[in-house]
Formats: sequence, structure tokens, C-alpha cells
Amino acid sequence: MEVIVQSAFGEVAALLVMAAVIGFIGIILRQPLIVSFIAVGLIAGPSAFDVVRSDAQIGLLSELGIAVLLFLVGIKLDVKLIRSLGGVSLLTGLGQVAFTSVFGYLIGLALGLGHVTSLYVAVALTFSSTIIIVKLLSDKREIDSLHGQIALGFLIVQDLVVVLAMIVLSAIGIGAAGEDGGAGSALTVLASGVAMVGLVIVFVRYVANPLTETLARAPELLVIFAIAQAAIFAAIGDVAGLGKEVGGLMAGVSLASTPYRETISARLAPLRDFLLLFFFIALGATLDLSLLGAHVPGAIVFSLFVLIGNPLIVLAIMGAMGYRKRTGFLAGLTVAQISEFSLIFVAMGVSLGHVGEDALGLVTMVGLVTIAASTYMITYSHRLYAVFEPLLGVFERKGTPREPGEAGAHVRGDYDVVIFGLGRFGTAIGLRLKKRGVRVLGVDFNPLAVRRWRELGLDTEYGDATDPEFVAELPLAQAEWLVSTVPIHPTGLSHEDTRMTLIQLARSAGFAGRVVVTSHSAKDTEDLFGAGANMVLEPFQDAADRAVELLCGGQEESRTEIPEIASEEKQAS
Repeated sequence: MEVIVQSAFGEVAALLVMAAVIGFIGIILRQPLIVSFIAVGLIAGPSAFDVVRSDAQIGLLSELGIAVLLFLVGIKLDVKLIRSLGGVSLLTGLGQVAFTSVFGYLIGLALGLGHVTSLYVAVALTFSSTIIIVKLLSDKREIDSLHGQIALGFLIVQDLVVVLAMIVLSAIGIGAAGEDGGAGSALTVLASGVAMVGLVIVFVRYVANPLTETLARAPELLVIFAIAQAAIFAAIGDVAGLGKEVGGLMAGVSLASTPYRETISARLAPLRDFLLLFFFIALGATLDLSLLGAHVPGAIVFSLFVLIGNPLIVLAIMGAMGYRKRTGFLAGLTVAQISEFSLIFVAMGVSLGHVGEDALGLVTMVGLVTIAASTYMITYSHRLYAVFEPLLGVFERKGTPREPGEAGAHVRGDYDVVIFGLGRFGTAIGLRLKKRGVRVLGVDFNPLAVRRWRELGLDTEYGDATDPEFVAELPLAQAEWLVSTVPIHPTGLSHEDTRMTLIQLARSAGFAGRVVVTSHSAKDTEDLFGAGANMVLEPFQDAADRAVELLCGGQEESRTEIPEIASEEKQAS
């Protein structure tokens, strides 16, 4: 190892190998790469193997990574997207930010931190990781659920807070307020900020769209331009006194209204992840493990505050707005962590001279604890809800709709078939059954799917197939068939299957009819029959069989039904 790291190239190679190995271990432990990358920095730093020696080169890559990261945050801040924020996301997001900031500041003072340090730490605790939340919810197939959409709303609100906090603290210069000329410096920085905003407005109005349209003819050039935009704006922000972080954000905002922002974002995401590795390595290498012990008590207090306090405030606000305790609980768990922005925010404070290295070490420890713990909390969210459900009644208003604006009044009546999962396959089944005069009720936890079914004139309920309370309230008594078209949905580390859970819940609720579920493998089919399914549909195999029948001269009347119903589906979508 000593021979390899004698050159900067060998040092980077060794760090990449360490990142790959530790990242693999982190994946086995179901931990996000952020935790693994910080661990790489700690291990590679002076407290362990002392591999990191090319501070200038790694620092440069780190700064470029921050610029690209904040560029990608800014490019998501489209005005139209901000206007589309739902009331629950806006109010709950702002409520969580205000609660965390105020009480985090008071906790910091109680722990003996200074006013400025307490302010920085408190604001840092308000940010949750977009990368982690989206990844975990996507893996659980809950990104389109109501609580998943509300969580995405939280992230947009927090991104706005990131922008405002960085601009305000850079402009005001809290650390220089007591020095001679501090007010003049603040005015200069503020004027620079106004000038940069004006530059962005002019660029968006006259340059962004035609320029990106021309560059898009060569996608590689478009990516290079985006990186150059992030770097040059970051450099301008640094020279103007706003900091590289604010410059990177403004660069992203300058391209947020272009039609190519999604393409730019998708192509830069891998580069962001690669460069951020060096930020976390540089961060971990600056932390002295022998001194971190002094931060343990404070880190424990702040970690408990984030892990418990943030979900509770979300529960309280959503409950007051008429949402069920289950939706509030699942949405609240997504903010039980701090993010990479928290570390970047405090690191900016260190570079500006507002806070010391101790504050960065404290927030880093809180980040390691909350990110690691919340990963398991979100993964086990359904099981945790089952444990805490008896204690959460205080957070749910009585006599309110199940989910305001989404579910509406409960559907009542008798149904022949109840379908769980209103995607393309479930919708096709529902339309064909309705055409034959069968009474059908659809169930899904995606509000858009529920709305689409209602537009087709079909009865539907919003709800989750893994919620025992919800399944027990459904009109299953007279139903002859229960059909599940939902895909495999792991609800915990044991990969518990939603379809098997639904079978158990339906039988427990007194459903005596026949259960039909979908499968995509022979082994899966065998397991589902063993769990109590009466029929297993294999969509790809069944479609292939039907196609062969048609090709070999099957029934012509079936062919005339499909286009008519397919056109209804197309109009609804």
C-alpha cells in the first residue's frame, strides 16, 4: 500500500479500491453509499491508514463534486414544479423545517454550543437526503404512493430552504458581524447576489432555450456544457463572496426551465456520485477519531431528536390536516435523518469562518447515526407501524375522510370482484369485467391510478394492501373473487411479499371467495399456491398463449373487443 500511494494516481486508485470494498460491505448491511464513503474517509485518514496525502487534488475533486451536486439540485427547482406543490407538502415541509430549526437551536444552546454554532447545526438538521429517500421508496415500490408523493414534496421544500439558507448566511456574514467593515462586506455580498440573480434571469430569458437546443444535437457536448456551467457559476459565486455552493445552485436554476433538464440531470447523476466520493473522503480524512469522543453525548441527543422529533411533527401536522395516522407515520419516517447537504452546509460555515471544525465533526456523527438508523426504519416501516399503531391514535382526527382529496367517501355496496393494483394489467381486467356486467371494485395506493379509474367510471378505493385495518373495512363479504395484480413488494429485509400478505389479511377479514394473483416465475407460482392462492396468472405466458391462438386462427370475436376497450384506456391515460 505504501508503494502504491507514492503518486497521486496511485493514491486515487487505492481510494477507489477501498470505496468499492467498503461500499460492497455497506450494501450487504443495507446501508446507503454515503455512510460507506464517510467510512472510507475515516479509514483512509490520518487516524487509520493515512492514505490521503494529495490534499490539493482531492480537495479540487471534492469542490467540483459539490458544484455538480448543487447544480443538480438547482436544475430541479423549476418554477412550474414549485407552483404545483400540494398544500400538505408545503405546510408539512415548512412545519418540519421550522420545528427542527427552533428546537434544534434550543438544544444546541442547552448543550453549551454558541449561538452561531447552534444556528448552523439546527438548520443542518432540517435537511433530508433526496438520494436516500428516493432510492429506498423506489426499492419498496412506494414512490407513487400518497406518502411517497408527500415525501417528495418535503424534499422540494427542503431544497428551497437549502437555497435560501446558503444565500442568506453567505450574504449576511454572521461570523463577521462584529468586525469592522462587516456591514459593508455584507452589503457587497448582497449586491453580488442580486447581480448573479439578474444574470440568471437574463440567461433564462434570452439564452438558455436556444443554446441548449443547439447543443442537444451533440448530447456529449450538452453534458460538457452543463459541467462548465456549474463550474463557472461556482467560480463566480466564490469570487463574489457567495461561495461555490450558491454559484452551483444558480447554475442549475439557469437551466431548470429548459426542456433538456431531465436529460442533463440523468447524464450527470453518475458523475455526481463519483465526485461526491472525494468530498466524503476529504471530510472523513479531516476528522480525528481520537477527538470524536467528545461529541458523542451531543451527537446522541441530536440523533434522537432527528429520529423521533421529525417524524412526530410530521405526524401531528398531517393528522391535523385530516390524514390517517398510517400515512403520516410512513411519510414521517422519511425525514428521520440528515443528508449530505447538512455536511456541505456546515462545511460552508467552516470555510466562511462562522463555525469551527468541531461543529462539522458533530454534524458528521449525527449524519452517520441517523442515516444508518433511518435506512432500517424506512425499510421496516410497515412492521414499525404495526408495533406503534396502538399509540398513534392521538395523531388521527375522527370523522374525517380517509385521505382528503384522494379517496373521497367510502365505496359501499356488493361487488363480485375486488382488484388490487390498478396498473395497465389491472385496468384492462377491470374494463373487460365491467363490459361483461361484472361488479368491480378497484384498490390502489397510487392516487393517480385511483383518479384514472374514476374517470373510466369504475368504483375504486384508495388504500394499501398491506394495511390490516384498511383490508378489514373493504366490502369483501359478498365478493366471489379477489384479484391481485401488484408486483413483488418487499416490505422489509426479509422480502415479505405483498401478495402473500394480502391473502392472509383477506382471509383474516372473512373473505371466503377465490384468490387470484400474478406471477412471473415458476418458483413464484409454486410459493403463491402454497400461500393459499386459488389461481395464479402469468401475464407474459398467458399473453403468449393467447397470441398463438390468434395466430393459429383463434376466435375472431375476441379480437374485436380489444381495440374498443384499449381506446378507452388510452383516452383515460
